[in-house]
Amino acid sequence: MDVYLVRPKSSVTSSSILQGIRDHNGVILEVDWEENCLEPQLEKVVPVYSKTVVLGLQTFLHDKFAVWASNGSSVEELWNNFKNIVHESVECFVPHKLLRKNSDPEYYNKDIKRSKTKVRKAYNSRKLGVQYMEKLKHLSKQLLAAKKKAQEAFLKSILNKEGKCWSDFYKYIKRRKGNRDNIPAIKDGDGQIVTDPTEKANLINLYYSSIFSSEDNIPHIQGENTK
Repeated sequence: MDVYLVRPKSSVTSSSILQGIRDHNGVILEVDWEENCLEPQLEKVVPVYSKTVVLGLQTFLHDKFAVWASNGSSVEELWNNFKNIVHESVECFVPHKLLRKNSDPEYYNKDIKRSKTKVRKAYNSRKLGVQYMEKLKHLSKQLLAAKKKAQEAFLKSILNKEGKCWSDFYKYIKRRKGNRDNIPAIKDGDGQIVTDPTEKANLINLYYSSIFSSEDNIPHIQGENTK
């Protein structure tokens, strides 16, 4: 059974079950979404132990040993005092850095990351002359081509999986929607460009139903306000 975690609980207005693919049923939850339900991504501060001030740390722990050894009437109290000393020493003698969430898509590889670095360097030097601007254009084209190739290979690898295809594809869609940008326009079977969100959802639904089931029991997504 699947577990759905919704906060706050009062935002759930109703739920229903739809016949899905084979023996798997679908669950529809109607939720009153509010903007304040979205929590911003918090930055994380992590210690950089490789740059520890070793001499200062050693002196600090040596001076604290006598105080720690003479305080505490139980093993638990001694352990808690020891942890507090260690935490204090880390705060004083171990540098910290701000760790931000990686915003790169899943399909980014080492070649793309190296190309991004080259493009940034070329961009900073673009005003030095025509040759630098031409270099920037050349590297930018290479980066775009590498991104497109990697993205296509990533999507093919997802669609060729059995079992995990649905979950991996959903993670990809969710990441593309993470910045609230719209999913890019897609083409239907006739080659027509589709931009309406409901029509795109129906096309994706129809595509998956044609691949994973021969039964005509896939629910149709209708209405502009479907959640």
